[in-house]
Amino acid sequence: MKKSEIAAKIDHTTLGPGSSEGDVEKVCGEAKEHGFASVCVEPIYISQAKEYLGESDVMVDTVIGFPHGTHKAGAKGFEAQLAIEDGADELDTVTNIAALKKGDYETVARDIAAVTEVAEDSARDIKVKVILEMGCLEEEEKRAGCIVAQASGADYVKTSTGFGPSGAKLEDVKLMREVVSSKVGVKAAGGIGDYEAAMEMIEAGATRIGASSGVEIVQGAPAE
Repeated sequence: MKKSEIAAKIDHTTLGPGSSEGDVEKVCGEAKEHGFASVCVEPIYISQAKEYLGESDVMVDTVIGFPHGTHKAGAKGFEAQLAIEDGADELDTVTNIAALKKGDYETVARDIAAVTEVAEDSARDIKVKVILEMGCLEEEEKRAGCIVAQASGADYVKTSTGFGPSGAKLEDVKLMREVVSSKVGVKAAGGIGDYEAAMEMIEAGATRIGASSGVEIVQGAPAE
């Protein structure tokens, strides 16, 4: 896959308690240079990212209920609304993992819908990615999470936050791709550090890659 093709699948990421405005400026510059799909930043940096990206085609992605998903559904909905008002184009929301493991799918659905409904009500085309933190789940729970996410309006299902017990795994990407329809994307995130790892995820069914190593990934790709 050529540099431009794989770059267009990457959410170039700076997340975590130590992320600074300088980090955001850096990833935005790299995203414009390489043509990444988006930059994924903490909610406090959405407006700055929009400013740094200017008139480029790079989208601003942010996280909701991050990193544990233990916020109440109403709080996630409000967080989503604020993010959209600040200019976010995509929202990566962490679902209620405890409810999912308990089999309380009604609560899981309400939790996801709190974000997807806000996105649907927006005047802009806001995409929602549902983080299932696959490293915390058994196979039946993984499948159920994908089914509920799709039924609740998710545009993507996503493997992990990068702060859970494990990052992206090929078997999880394959499972997600198998369970959700072709209308729902699969985002692999967590520990994807180079071109070879990214390509393995794409070949397994990932349609988007979340990584802080976006530059390293494209640098390993074949020339145009």
